[in-house]
Amino acid sequence: MGFFKDFKDDVSQAVNELVDDAIATGGPANNKNNVPDDDAMVDTLEKQEPVKKAAPAPAVKAPAPVPETVQQVKSTPVEKPVQPEQPVPSEHAAQSKDSASETAIITPGLKITGDIESSGAIELLGTVIGNVSCQGKLSVSGTIQGNTHSAAFYSNEAQITGNISCDGAAKIGNGSVVIGDLAATSAVIAGAIKGNIDVHGPVIIDTTAIVMGDIKSESVQINNGAVIEGHCSQCYSDNSPSKFFKDK
Repeated sequence: MGFFKDFKDDVSQAVNELVDDAIATGGPANNKNNVPDDDAMVDTLEKQEPVKKAAPAPAVKAPAPVPETVQQVKSTPVEKPVQPEQPVPSEHAAQSKDSASETAIITPGLKITGDIESSGAIELLGTVIGNVSCQGKLSVSGTIQGNTHSAAFYSNEAQITGNISCDGAAKIGNGSVVIGDLAATSAVIAGAIKGNIDVHGPVIIDTTAIVMGDIKSESVQINNGAVIEGHCSQCYSDNSPSKFFKDK
């Protein structure tokens, strides 16, 4: 502790000596000559250059407004539905359709020897010695010596020697004479027929009818005045007579 106390006393003494030396030599602390008077200070201020005013800062232009982006709405084109191409009918199909609707006419003064086939209908007024076949209706007012096949059959004052096959209805008109069998889905007999009648539908025997042969049908109607020489059977009927007398 004695060491620090002595060091402190030495430092204090040194400081005091420095202060005394400064006062003795006329240091700035008590030298009034070093202080400038008021006039000198004024002159000094007048001689100072005026402070230049700072140039005004250039005006900053505001940025041009950015135009809004116009969104162009693209219209989406509406696609039309693709229609399937319609098949073009072939020339052969068109000809077949036209020929099916045609009617071939055999005039009264025309005589044909040989078979006849047609994709349409036939109206026969003349004479045919041979078979006649057509996909339409066969109308006969003339003479046929041969078998016939058609979609429908009609005769009026006709002379037919041969079997008649029909996919539809058949009518033997008044004044017609048929020598041969008849097969159809339904039949009306008003003329004379010598042969068997096989019809899976109804049969009407009209007043002027003359039948020499058996009749097989679903049902039969015999009008007053008709002449039948043969056996009638409703074998195509749902009501079979044999089931009523099975046990008797």
